[in-house]
Amino acid sequence: MPQSRPFVSLATDFGAAYTAICAGVVYGIAPDANVLVLSDEITPFDVREGAMLLRQALPYLPVGVHVGIVDPGVGTSRRPLAIATGRGDVLVGPDNGLLVPAAEVLGGVTGAYALENPAYRLPQVSTSFHGRDVFAPAAAHVAAGADAADLGAAVEPLPLDVPPPVVRPGELTVPVLYTDRFGSLVLGAEPGDLAAAFGSLEPGTPFDVEWNVADGPSRTARVPFQLTFGSVAVGEPLLWTDSSGWLALGVNQGRAADALGLAGARILTLRAEPRP
Repeated sequence: MPQSRPFVSLATDFGAAYTAICAGVVYGIAPDANVLVLSDEITPFDVREGAMLLRQALPYLPVGVHVGIVDPGVGTSRRPLAIATGRGDVLVGPDNGLLVPAAEVLGGVTGAYALENPAYRLPQVSTSFHGRDVFAPAAAHVAAGADAADLGAAVEPLPLDVPPPVVRPGELTVPVLYTDRFGSLVLGAEPGDLAAAFGSLEPGTPFDVEWNVADGPSRTARVPFQLTFGSVAVGEPLLWTDSSGWLALGVNQGRAADALGLAGARILTLRAEPRP
C-alpha cells in the first residue's frame, strides 16, 4: 500500500459489534493500519445494496484494502476471495458479485484469488463468521504487505446478479438496485439509458411508472423527471439522477417506497412519449 499507514475499510451488514470484532482482528495483525468502518448498516443479506455502496464509496476512499461482507452463503461452497484492481486497491469478501461493481470503477479487475492459504486465516474458522475468521485476517495481511496472489489460486469472480435495463422507444424497464435509508429507490439505469429510450428530456417531463409487488396487480404512478428534490412540492414524487449516477425514484421529504406502495418492487417500467 502506498500510504505510510495502510488503509483498510470495512462495509458489512453485521451491525456495530460484529463489525468492531473484524476491526479488532485487523488491528491485531496490522497494528499500524488506519481502519475505517464505512458502514455496518447494509440491509442484511442485500448483496445488491452492498455492491452499490462499495461502487459509490470506494473511489472517494484512499487506495487500500477494502472489506465488503454481505454473505448469505457463508459456510457453504461459495468462495471467499480477494480482487486486485487497476487503481491498486484490493477488495476482500465473498464471491457473490458483491465486490465486482466496485472493482470495475477502480480500474477494473487485474487479478482475483481464492482465500485458501491457511497462513492468512485465523487458526479456527467458524461456519458463520467468516468476516472475523477469513476476510479480516486476509485484509490485514495484505495491508501489512502480503501479496494478494499469495492468498490462494487465481479465480474468475462471479458477476453481480442484476438484469440490465431494457430500452425501447418510449419505454425503459429497469431493475431496482436497492432502497436507501430515505425510502428512495435507486434504479439500475443511467441517464444515457433514459436518453436512449426517450430522447432529449426537459425537467418536468412526466413519466408513467408501472410496477408489481408480490405477484399482485400492477400499479402505476405519474412521476416527473426533475433535477432536484426542491423542484417538486413536499410529498410529491420525482425521478432524478442521484449522486452515484444512477436514476432514482423518490419523494420530496418523504419515502417513495411507502408513499407510492413501492416496497418490494424489483422491476419498474417507465413510459413517456419519445422526443427528438
